Amino acid sequence: MTAAEMEIRRDGILRAINKIENGAQEYRIGTRTVQRADLATLYAEYRTVSDEIERRERPSATVAFLRRRR
Repeated sequence: MTAAEMEIRRDGILRAINKIENGAQEYRIGTRTVQRADLATLYAEYRTVSDEIERRERPSATVAFLRRRR
């Protein structure tokens, strides 16, 4: 999955979280009832995707400059 796809996925998860927090957990279409995912599951997935995006954006190497003792 590319970085752009991951950001789109993260944004979609955030939109779902916002809808649930604003009262759209369940709704009806005709005789069918549709229920969104559990908030805890969405929060966990949001953290996972956000962590992966952050990991990809960090440099892969760290450089340290050490001074010589005299």
